[in-house]
Amino acid sequence: MSAAAPTPALPVTFRPTRTRAVLTTVGVAVLVVLTAVALLLERLGPGERASFILTGLLFFGVLMLLSRPKVVAEEGGVTVVNLTTKRRLEWAEVLRVNLRPGDPWVYLDLADGTSLPAMGIQPGIAKAHAISDARALRALAERHGTGRAKD
Repeated sequence: MSAAAPTPALPVTFRPTRTRAVLTTVGVAVLVVLTAVALLLERLGPGERASFILTGLLFFGVLMLLSRPKVVAEEGGVTVVNLTTKRRLEWAEVLRVNLRPGDPWVYLDLADGTSLPAMGIQPGIAKAHAISDARALRALAERHGTGRAKD
């Protein structure tokens, strides 16, 4: 990923919108189909109907959890929301934004020596969009972090 990207206005939210749309659509479709099957099959008892609907709700919930990741950049720092975790970072904590070929999502190299996955920017079904978002986040980190010129 090369540098030199325009810095977007803050606040900005990065999220895999195409992936989110697909997951939401599939989740709703499965929930509707399983609910319809539960209600239309006359031979099912109340417990079996409930289990069909509960399975649809569970499937929908898992897909909504998978669509949760995002990265929110604000003046004071960046918030990384992954599947089950949420972490707030000051700009000075973010040393580098990485999206290497083959990476499933962006990784943030942090001042404490660790690396944090930022699943809100992932090249899955929208590679060009993810690369653009990663460049924008890198430009923001360079502008607001580690003491570089803030114009």
